[in-house]
Amino acid sequence: MLEDLKNPRTTPGRRSGIIGRIGWVLARLIAAFLFISVVQVVIYKFVPVPITLTMLMDDHSITKDWTPLGDIDRDMVAAVISGEDGKFCQHNGFDQEAMMEAFRRNQKGGRIRGGSTISQQTAKNVFLWQGGGYFRKGLEAWYTVLIETIWGKRRIMEVYLNVAETGIGTYGVEAGAQRYYGKSARKLSPVEAARIAAVLPLPKEREVNGAGGFTRRHGNSIARQVSVVKNEALDACVYR
Repeated sequence: MLEDLKNPRTTPGRRSGIIGRIGWVLARLIAAFLFISVVQVVIYKFVPVPITLTMLMDDHSITKDWTPLGDIDRDMVAAVISGEDGKFCQHNGFDQEAMMEAFRRNQKGGRIRGGSTISQQTAKNVFLWQGGGYFRKGLEAWYTVLIETIWGKRRIMEVYLNVAETGIGTYGVEAGAQRYYGKSARKLSPVEAARIAAVLPLPKEREVNGAGGFTRRHGNSIARQVSVVKNEALDACVYR
């Protein structure tokens, strides 16, 4: 007790005051983040995304060309739904079944697989950075909820198709279509759209033109599913 009186900085009242101030600062920071994140999402509901952290951190020169969804062939939409997120129109941003399946596969070892939806990938690509970690995944979940609530499925798909990396230094399907096929994304065939969709998980490692092995087989599988996606209206939420 005497020591505490000689050194008031260690008294319980002093400590509680410091803890209270730290708590107040943290609360203000959290409130500021929540406000800023909502403002970001509202702005990008109407404004094309000019650049992302992934683009800024890319060591290569960047090629991108923002294109409205109406100027992108429906086969491209069907291809990414087939290849990346077959339940895009059914889930609320999170595919619990796919996440659990990815977790079970990862427990067995080998290449780490994710269970991210197109909504989650869009949230990460637009507002965050690449790489894992629970902190980033937590932020990704928050932004996923926001874009599902504020943007809706059509806008999510439009943004995804414009910011997804489709090759080294190439972002968006329009830039990818021009790079690989010398044509607009409006004129892609099902096979061409499928080949672009096939490289999305690993755009720096997979080739669109001259692809072989798994990438070629995966692209062919996606191409066969394009008509299924459209016939079964698995892309209906995008065109509603």
